[in-house]
Amino acid sequence: MEKASHLSVIVDLSPTQWHLSAQTSNQYPLSIETFLSQLLAFLNAHIASKHENSLVVFGALPGKSVLLYSSTELLSDDVPSLDANSYLPFKLVDSTVVQRIMNEFDAIGELEEEPSCALVGAVTKALCYINRITHPSSTTAGVAEDPSIVHDPRILILSVSPDLSSSYIPIMNAIFSAQKLKVTIDVCKVYGPDTVFLQQAAHLTNGSYIYLERRDALLQYLIMSFLSPTSIRKILAVPKQDKIDFRAACFCHKNIVDIGFVCSVCLSIFCQPLPVCSTCRLATLVPWLPTLTLTDTERSSLSIHSNDSMLLAPFSLLQTHA
Repeated sequence: MEKASHLSVIVDLSPTQWHLSAQTSNQYPLSIETFLSQLLAFLNAHIASKHENSLVVFGALPGKSVLLYSSTELLSDDVPSLDANSYLPFKLVDSTVVQRIMNEFDAIGELEEEPSCALVGAVTKALCYINRITHPSSTTAGVAEDPSIVHDPRILILSVSPDLSSSYIPIMNAIFSAQKLKVTIDVCKVYGPDTVFLQQAAHLTNGSYIYLERRDALLQYLIMSFLSPTSIRKILAVPKQDKIDFRAACFCHKNIVDIGFVCSVCLSIFCQPLPVCSTCRLATLVPWLPTLTLTDTERSSLSIHSNDSMLLAPFSLLQTHA
């Protein structure tokens, strides 16, 4: 018998990025209204797949993350008026998600400078939510397994914002937590350039990273790539990224680097050699390696991914591994 599946959806709600996405100068313009209509159809498909499936939707807004919908924590005022042709779970998702997004956009108002979207905060909340529903209280120990307990938790990130280099350490901590909880992170890049950190998140958690080439076919991408649970994906040809950018962000300036210097004790990464590690305060006892001039053949032999990125330690040349 197929077990219940949980899906946590994180929606990037950057007003600036969605405004740019809707510009008619784009080859495939996509407005927030069109995006939400197709997203809601996908959420309804997940609910309809199995009665015990659970769903939670988080919004990553400028400077904060909020819970938009939870199938297990509905308030009494969330129940909308129904007509004879309405199915209650679908109606709840549609009305609750749209209304709360509208309320959040109205609360933002006009900002002189838009803060970055709290994507990492939304991922952290999703992981906490999954940990709570997948690890019930100890009072249920010894009782027969509850069929409603989910065994296949997933996180789907719908991203429109570019990478934020200062979020490298928090997002990596979230990735490690997802690995420990056996949570799969899927990423759908709806608009904008590829994001290095989300590529790594999908790869390290055995998820899928899809860059949306035809944004007018968003619903088809969502259903074909992200509707099936991970247990079924083993027998399906779910698309995955061919090339993964493993570059890291330096700890000193928070910039994404191709070549970096690594502390041999705490493994902190720096874009320039330092006499003292700013993280563990270890003083370098021997001079750093001189600048290396590599031929194309030597560089290709040291590189194992598309960006030819590598890290230089004080005493040895380190390679990044997939």
